Amino acid sequence: MDANIASPAALIGDPTRAAMLQALQDGRAQPASALAWAAGVTAQAASNHLVKLVDGGLLAVERQGRHRYYRLASAEVAHAIEALSVIAAPVRSLAIPRTPKARALRDARCCYGHLAGRLGVKVCEALLERDLIRMAGERLYAVTPAGHAWFEDLGVSPQTLRGARGVARPCLDWTERRHHLAGPLGVKLLATMTERGWLALEPKGRAVRLTPDGARALQDQLGVTLDETGQTTA
Repeated sequence: MDANIASPAALIGDPTRAAMLQALQDGRAQPASALAWAAGVTAQAASNHLVKLVDGGLLAVERQGRHRYYRLASAEVAHAIEALSVIAAPVRSLAIPRTPKARALRDARCCYGHLAGRLGVKVCEALLERDLIRMAGERLYAVTPAGHAWFEDLGVSPQTLRGARGVARPCLDWTERRHHLAGPLGVKLLATMTERGWLALEPKGRAVRLTPDGARALQDQLGVTLDETGQTTA
């Protein structure tokens, strides 16, 4: 028997619910008020939509005292949203983003715990070019011996990471249409870069800011700069 894909598709297909799901792509839990703001609806309307998303298995809810916080139910939900973004009609503004928010999201953003956007793609491609990771089948990356040494120097131990779908895998970036690094290794790499002060997560939204220290470190470590002129937006 085939899976009933119509049910989650119907939930995602509503514009309000789609906006809420996309607002949670950074992996952080949010209260209903924040999701109502992201979707541009009233608190009552947001509550009704959130009940449907939780009942449909797309969101999980955490209770802390009197407050409720919502997050994507699993990495699979995040991957489904990202995949739909890839096959959606291209957004004209992506070629030359016209607003600071659009430019920030395209430059670097959080995709369910790993680094996406132009910077995420460049980091992934640099890791491949330096043979620190390499393709191991269609949907997996393997960490090479040189890669193990590089990650260990950074404070990341690939051999300690576990994932049902592998430690490292490519994720097709919806703005760049090229791959960034996903999986437990991608999540740990973003966390480590943030801890080192190379990247800063914006308090609201999915944007990630490259700091001056991060710009120097990524150029020294991987030859990565955020744009073609070697300048950064930090």
